[in-house]
Amino acid sequence: MSKTDLDKKIKTFEPYYKAALIKAGAKDIDPLLVSYRNRLKDMYNSKAFESHNIYPSMDVYFIYAVIAMCLELKYAGYEDKEIITLIEYGQSGRWKTFVKILKSIDRFPFAFAIARLWNINDHKDRVRDGSITYDYFNVDKDRISYSISKCQYAEMFSYYGIRPMCKIFCNTDLIAYSGLTRHVRFNRKEDLSDGMSCTDEILKI
Repeated sequence: MSKTDLDKKIKTFEPYYKAALIKAGAKDIDPLLVSYRNRLKDMYNSKAFESHNIYPSMDVYFIYAVIAMCLELKYAGYEDKEIITLIEYGQSGRWKTFVKILKSIDRFPFAFAIARLWNINDHKDRVRDGSITYDYFNVDKDRISYSISKCQYAEMFSYYGIRPMCKIFCNTDLIAYSGLTRHVRFNRKEDLSDGMSCTDEILKI
């Protein structure tokens, strides 16, 4: 990616971080955005990014953008739970439209069939590129269940010493399924941000 394209890519992520900073009550935000921009640029130019950006099913540019936000806030003295809350708030706008679409789908009885197909296709993509290691993945007419023992989202956060903050990505499942509540029930036993596995069950209601 050219320097110009990389700068454009970074600018697309800045509004999420800016929203988090505003929520945190940060003062003089512009220098904080410059610091974020410089950190993320260095991370994109690192050997680590080169080794991580090999999974077609993952937007590693975005994952690194979130990791950089976490590192900046941690450096500023925020606690892990605060950071997770702030960054999720900063990204909330990204999810609003998607959740609205899911709520529209949830009005119809075929909502579980959509979730079922979604999971099947995602599983295929993850196994194909090796980004996620499943201990098991079971699908039948009314139930989906799986357990994940290794996930590259968690591995990338671990590389930077902030594995617990991967909860930001683990929670995206909870956000997505919050739009599917009439015909779908999502149960999570644990996730890899603070557990030994990511173990989920999706049921047809």
